[in-house]
Amino acid sequence: MLALNVDVDPNRCRMLGLAGSLALTAGGLTAGALPLAEEPAATSGRAALGLMCAYFGLVLLIAAWWWLGRAVRGRHPLPVRDLLLTLAVWATPLIVGPPLFSRDVYSYLAQGAMVDAGIDVYTHGPHALGGPLAAEVAPVWQHTPAPYGPVFLAVAAKTAGLARTGIPAGVLGMRLVALLGVALMVVFLPRLARRCGVDPSAALWLGVLNPLVLLHLVAGAHNDALMLGLLGAGLATALAGRPAVAAVLITLAALVKAPSGLGLLVVAGVWSARFTGRARTVRACALTAAVAGATTVAVTTLSGTGYGWIGALGTPVSSDNWSLTSGLGRLSGILLDEVGSGAGPLALPAWRWLGMAVTAVLVVALWRRRERLGPVYALALSMLAVFVLGPASRPWYALWGLFLIAASAPRGRVRNWVAGGSAVLALALPPDGSAPGGLQLSLAVCGGVFALLALWWMFSLTPDPGLAVSRHWSAS
Repeated sequence: MLALNVDVDPNRCRMLGLAGSLALTAGGLTAGALPLAEEPAATSGRAALGLMCAYFGLVLLIAAWWWLGRAVRGRHPLPVRDLLLTLAVWATPLIVGPPLFSRDVYSYLAQGAMVDAGIDVYTHGPHALGGPLAAEVAPVWQHTPAPYGPVFLAVAAKTAGLARTGIPAGVLGMRLVALLGVALMVVFLPRLARRCGVDPSAALWLGVLNPLVLLHLVAGAHNDALMLGLLGAGLATALAGRPAVAAVLITLAALVKAPSGLGLLVVAGVWSARFTGRARTVRACALTAAVAGATTVAVTTLSGTGYGWIGALGTPVSSDNWSLTSGLGRLSGILLDEVGSGAGPLALPAWRWLGMAVTAVLVVALWRRRERLGPVYALALSMLAVFVLGPASRPWYALWGLFLIAASAPRGRVRNWVAGGSAVLALALPPDGSAPGGLQLSLAVCGGVFALLALWWMFSLTPDPGLAVSRHWSAS
């Protein structure tokens, strides 16, 4: 079979991505998730220009990442250090720019300030805090308890003190926490990939240089970065033969956000291999549960936040949250109401419970095939199922499974589909994180079209614009 091999110049990709990152940051200065005092009117010319500029940069950044992936998969794969340099170049403008694609960072700061003030965040929403910081929280979350564990709330409480000198200082503090998580991802993803027989450069390209990481973990400062960093550290440690330390690290990740607790299955599997006899699985699960329980008690005692996070795990399931099961539930409810059935209100919770039940079945089925798939890959697919079938969905939730797929999935269809899905999800939200209206969609499309025209001009200006520096046919 004939195939076209293309060598891609990583330096040109790096510069193209930098141009995209700069344009995205510049657009975010008027169209991002800004503090209320700095937010222009949604219909103002500044906001419109900023939105177009942001989507112009976003499309350039996605294109640069996609072409860089061809270099990673080429005849001369890129060394890890080149990819890390590219990550630093692309991320730097976003680090110093405003929050993008979500206002969650303000919720983090408000919840941290509540902990610092002695207000129970598992009973009250940010409205109980009052003041300018709580005012920055999106209305849907004003009366909503925190769904996060004591590890993250303790970190947020320390960081919220910076907001006393100004909200931008607090945002920068939360972004530094997110960057710590990204740094852990960078350190442990290559180690995890080697353990799983995956090229570390390919893992870094898909799992860390991914636009979703840049947009939502770096620019959006989401606490999923800290969760994934600790999860990656725990899994790498488990595969290195230290299950007790791994159980502590993964429990800390779960005490940031609960879904990472599924990683304890890998720890139990590693521990089980050390025992013999019929009861080895029971012994391994008991040891894993004991370490996780002791870690939870110790951290909760030190943080002083209590165990209210267990009851608050359903917090993200608000009426404004969308997912596959929520969408099907709403559609079913409308149809039932149209035919005069009184069961319409039951459709949404029924679909959500069905989604959770199917997720549980898939997790069990995947885990039973862990010997064939590999434990990390089985966990990755399980986390992806949680994202797809869960009752709430956000673009950055896809990173729960994507990060581990980058480390463990064999080369082929799954990695390609995940990469394509990442590019699509990166376009899902406007820079201010709100639900887009017709005008916003039109402006976003215009910005994306301008970017595509700029890319077309690059390629039409010369047969070899520098992205592709050599082509040849080979037989395979």
